[in-house]
Amino acid sequence: MSSEAAVPATARSTSWQWPALGVLAVLVLGAATRALDKNVPEWFSGSDLAKAIEFPIYAIALGLLGNVVLTVTGLRDRLAGGFRTEFFIKTGLVLLGASINLKVIVTAAGPAIVQGIVLISTVFLFTWWLGGRFGLDDRLRALLSAAVSICGVSAAIAAAGAVQAKREQLAYSASMVIVFALPSIFILPALASALGLSPEVAGAWIGGNIDTTAAVTAAGTIVGENALAVATIVKVTQNALIGIVVVALTAWFAFRIERRPGAERPGLGELWRRFPKFVLGFVASSVIATWYLTTVGADEGKAVIGVANDLRTWFLILAFVSIGLEFRVASLKEAGWRPIAVFATATVANVLLALGLATVLFSGFTVT
Repeated sequence: MSSEAAVPATARSTSWQWPALGVLAVLVLGAATRALDKNVPEWFSGSDLAKAIEFPIYAIALGLLGNVVLTVTGLRDRLAGGFRTEFFIKTGLVLLGASINLKVIVTAAGPAIVQGIVLISTVFLFTWWLGGRFGLDDRLRALLSAAVSICGVSAAIAAAGAVQAKREQLAYSASMVIVFALPSIFILPALASALGLSPEVAGAWIGGNIDTTAAVTAAGTIVGENALAVATIVKVTQNALIGIVVVALTAWFAFRIERRPGAERPGLGELWRRFPKFVLGFVASSVIATWYLTTVGADEGKAVIGVANDLRTWFLILAFVSIGLEFRVASLKEAGWRPIAVFATATVANVLLALGLATVLFSGFTVT
């Protein structure tokens, strides 16, 4: 008798149904997230906070709510096969590459590249060191370091794939990014005005410091059009460096963190096996988008890239919904207060260093 015949017919018929229902639950919650993301700013048109809140907040909140409902009803474990967090995240990051025009970065903002490299390297290493002093798990250290030094949620997602972090650690890191980014929307423009910073310096400070694109846009808009232009370029530059950091993290964890004492040194084959292949898709989509924009008109190119960005948003919404559905409170209790202290301290260091770099690199810089 074959192994397939040995499985009861009822079991075979339902083996795909529960995961399918899980995917359906994710899609329904994702649609609700998208509706909130689009409509809340209109419902509260006079609120800057409503405009600044990003979809990860709604997605994780609805995912957590669904988590509670499914747990109480006893359905969560049955539907868990449909919570395809890894697939949604990787697809979303590949599509993120399409929004990064390498030509614009190289030709329009040389200072942004210098600032991005110095800021990311320094803040990442400082956060990694501080996390070690506080005794954090190495994977959580990697996520927090990437999030605070590069570009928030997207960087944490990429780092999570490189170091094989737990989903709870990713949810924790993403939540802290959002919590710290929201007040920055109002605090940094106020400080920029108090310090008498030029719009360009203020924009570089905002773009290099605030960890989410929507929050950068909101803060830059408060300061002015020139500040927004510089802030956007600086933020895009830092986004483009995600791939380099992921490669470094993959190598570090393969050759140092997870290498057992006395074990043979891993070869390049092991590095390739562990390397998150979706990063190649991220780079490829960026190169293709950069080339494509040189072959079509500005309006046509903007429309096509807009479609890719919309798809990216959808996949990341589904990813964060899935994170909420898979979230377990016990893991956060184990983390405790130390990650918050590390992230807060690193954020202060990032604020000060970004201000210094912006002042040095963008004084006298003008948007043309």
